Amino acid sequence: MLELKNISFNVDVEGSGTEIIRSVDLTIPDKQFVVITGPNGGGKSTLARLIAGIEKPTSGRIFMNGEDITEKSITERARMGIAFAFQQPVKFKGIRVTDLLRLASGKKLSVADICEYLSAVGLCAKDYIDREVNASLSGGELKRIEIATVLARKAALSVFDEPEAGIDLWSFQNLIEVFRRMRAEIKDSSILIISHQERILEIADEIVVIKDGSVDRAGKREDILPGLIGTQSAVAACRAAQKGGNA
Repeated sequence: MLELKNISFNVDVEGSGTEIIRSVDLTIPDKQFVVITGPNGGGKSTLARLIAGIEKPTSGRIFMNGEDITEKSITERARMGIAFAFQQPVKFKGIRVTDLLRLASGKKLSVADICEYLSAVGLCAKDYIDREVNASLSGGELKRIEIATVLARKAALSVFDEPEAGIDLWSFQNLIEVFRRMRAEIKDSSILIISHQERILEIADEIVVIKDGSVDRAGKREDILPGLIGTQSAVAACRAAQKGGNA
């Protein structure tokens, strides 16, 4: 379980402090698929970077399973089980997909293991296993390979910052199916996604709305999503997604 207690984050803009995150209290429970959403510029991605350790809060504390990790580095948090996927996946010239998955897992994965992770994100293993993780891959391919590395990590908490950014509709549809499978297979881990997309919100267990740097509202999907979409169809979508998750 991840807990953020009274977290604030300020940046210095032209000699004056600007508050990006203010007094946020938030809990990411175990075995939950949580989506953080809200208006652009509200602080969602900043909050994800604070959780990953890319940024350090100006005040407040962050706890992972009861341990204070506020001062821990990205590497230390990764070792504790926090995985982070960027909006724009990093390219690695000279590194093959196989190498990246083995690095992510921390062990020498077999070819069969690698094929399983690639298949899980909708990629044909024989077409990608020896490909370099470079500009020859499309945005959608890079996103799915990055998700495969997160799966290989077997992280306690997987954080995805706007995974839909910069990819085409076909790739987005495939990503939705990947996230549906991840939610269905949650065991001893949690998933946190920063997203505006209704189709991702529809498969969440819990939704958190961040507005002007603060938690505007938070709760179960069926309680929060109808108010965000504002239509009866949203209620129907919630119920359909809930049935699918319990199937």
